[in-house]
Amino acid sequence: MQEQRTPQEEPASAGHAEEGLALPELVIITGMSGAGRSTAANTLEDLGWFVVDNLPPALITTMVDLGARSQGNVARIAVVVDVRGRSFFDSLRESLADLAAMGVTRRIVFLEASDNALVRRFESVRRPHPLQGEGRIVDGIAAERDLLRELRGDADLVIDTSNLNVHELRAKMDAQFTSGDEPELRATVMSFGFKYGLPVDADHVMDVRFLPNPHWVPELRPYTGTSEEVSSYVMGQPGAKEFLDHYAELLSLIAAGYRREGKRYVTIAIGCTGGKHRSVAMAEKLARRLSDAGVETVVVHRDMGRE
Repeated sequence: MQEQRTPQEEPASAGHAEEGLALPELVIITGMSGAGRSTAANTLEDLGWFVVDNLPPALITTMVDLGARSQGNVARIAVVVDVRGRSFFDSLRESLADLAAMGVTRRIVFLEASDNALVRRFESVRRPHPLQGEGRIVDGIAAERDLLRELRGDADLVIDTSNLNVHELRAKMDAQFTSGDEPELRATVMSFGFKYGLPVDADHVMDVRFLPNPHWVPELRPYTGTSEEVSSYVMGQPGAKEFLDHYAELLSLIAAGYRREGKRYVTIAIGCTGGKHRSVAMAEKLARRLSDAGVETVVVHRDMGRE
């Protein structure tokens, strides 16, 4: 005989945690196949997160509900979402809307890489791209990139792994998630050289090639923008200090908006020709300004040393 439940005994439906239960923190790891989703997930698992790999998007709210019922044992959940089809994508959009309605603190980490890097990785392991079908690897990459375009735009953190090895990707994830007290906003200030290409994971890109290039000053050429000699030369040029003052002021307005919208990560890229002198000096100065304003800041010099 089937047991009958009273209304009080009925389990709560998936995706609707009971009132009063503490909702777990949620990170959704997604992005391009071959860009390092598994490495990112393993890093979070090592940091104590409860990680679920290849979870169907429709079950994300169920995982959050189970975490809320764990009495604090599952306070941080990371799910790896492999969006390989339109139905999966539509389910993910619905799940994100449900999470917002539940008041869940969630972040999307998107792993990105260039087409060339992805092709090399698939060829090295002799595996087809999951979306290439009867076509080439590049066809699968193009299809996936198109499918994920909107989701990438919604990401809280985009990490370009094109030039990263496994250890460097783990270090980036550690830097973003190790802190015990989550800051309101964390900024990465990156210097780069335009001749090596734009950084694809930047939220803001600024060009300081309007300043004289220390490369053409023989006594400064061997140094980088981290040296006092080059820094003083760059910041002493007409317009340099004014640029720093106005851009820092603009970023303070943007940072306030990001905080209101719940965006926790921003990557600011400062570029010059080779990424050795002007961009490095300006990135160091800007990072100091942001740090003094209470923004947790990491400085990355992407192309310094490549010349």
